[in-house]
Amino acid sequence: MAEPLKNMLNSKSVREFALTIQSVYPQFPVEEFLKSTIDKTWDDLELKARGRKITMNLGKYLPQDYKKAIGIINDVLDKSDFAEKSDAFFPFCFCDFVEVFGQDEKHWDISMKALEKYTQYSSSEWAVRPFIMNHEKRMMEQMYAWSKHKNEHVRRLSSEGCRPALPWTSALNSFKKDPTPILPILEQLKTDPSLYVRKSVANNINDISKTHPELVTKLAKKWYGKHEHTDWIVKHACRTLLKQGNRDVLAIFGYDDVNAVDVTDFKLEKKSISIGDDLTFSFTVSVKEATKVRLEYGIDYVKSTGKRNRKIFQISEPTLKANEKKTYTKKHSFEDVSTRKHYPGIHSITLIVNGAERGTLDFKLNAQ
Repeated sequence: MAEPLKNMLNSKSVREFALTIQSVYPQFPVEEFLKSTIDKTWDDLELKARGRKITMNLGKYLPQDYKKAIGIINDVLDKSDFAEKSDAFFPFCFCDFVEVFGQDEKHWDISMKALEKYTQYSSSEWAVRPFIMNHEKRMMEQMYAWSKHKNEHVRRLSSEGCRPALPWTSALNSFKKDPTPILPILEQLKTDPSLYVRKSVANNINDISKTHPELVTKLAKKWYGKHEHTDWIVKHACRTLLKQGNRDVLAIFGYDDVNAVDVTDFKLEKKSISIGDDLTFSFTVSVKEATKVRLEYGIDYVKSTGKRNRKIFQISEPTLKANEKKTYTKKHSFEDVSTRKHYPGIHSITLIVNGAERGTLDFKLNAQ
C-alpha cells in the first residue's frame, strides 16, 4: 500500500523548510517553529490539516506586518530551489498563508499578486475561494484577468478556483445556484493550447452540469464542432450527462441511434463470485448501417445498508461499419480498494448501449 501523502510533511522536511526560511530571514526561530508545529497533535492530522498548522505557525513567527511577511515568502521562492523539488508541498502553505492572513481589503493588491505568483509553484485554487465568497464581483473580475495570463498555471487557476464543487474544499453555493458569472472565463479558455488548462475548464463545466444540465447542454451544442481543443473540452465536460443517458447530449456526439444496434449473447462466465474475484461478462453487438456506438455497463452494488447503488463504467466508443458484428469480453474487479468496499449480496450488471439499457443480469457476491 502506498505511503499516505501526509507523511511527506514530517519532522525532517519541516525542519528543512524552516531552515530555508531562515536562510533569507535570519530572525526566523527554527526550533520554536518546529516545537509549535510538530507537537502531540501532529500524528493525527491529515495532509491539509498539517499544511494549515504550518501556515498558522508561519503567521506566528514571520513579521506581523503582512506586507513584510509576503516579502519574505517571495524571497524564499526566488532565492531557493525547494519549490522545484517533486515532493515540495510547502508552496501550498504560502498560498494558504494568503488565504488565512490576506483577507483584509487593505491587503487586496498584495494578496492578488502573491496568489498569482504562488500558483505557479503550487495551485492557489483553494486559497482564492474565500475571496470569491466575500468579494464575488471583484474577485471574478480578477479571475477573468488571470484567464488571459501568459502562464498556464495562472490561466488554470482562473477556472479551477471558481469550480462550483471543487474537491477537498467548500462549495461555491452561489455558483451552484447561478453559474453564469463563471461563463466568461470558460469562454476565454475554451481553445486554450494547454491541456492542463482545458482539463480544468472541462471539470468546471462538469460541476455545472450536475445542477444546470440544460445550460451545459446548450453550451455544448454551441461549442461543439468549432475547434479541436473545444471539442475535447465539451466531450470531457459532458461525461456525467453522458453516463446519465441524456438524450440531447448523446445526440451531440452522434450516439442518438438506439434501435440501430442489436445486442445478443449477453452473459456472465459465473453467476456467483467472491469478494476479491473478477466478474467476467461478454456480449455481441451488430449493426446493419454504419453507426456510432457508445458501450457502457452499470454495476448495482449492494451497500452496507443493504440498498443498491449504481456505478457506470465505459467500455468503448466504436464506429461500426455496415453489417459489422463485434464481440466483447470484459472483466470487472471486485477487489476492495481505498475508494470502494464491497458487501456480499445479489448484485446486478446492466449493459448500456447509446444511453439505453439493453439487458440486466444478476449475480451473487460472496464474502471472502
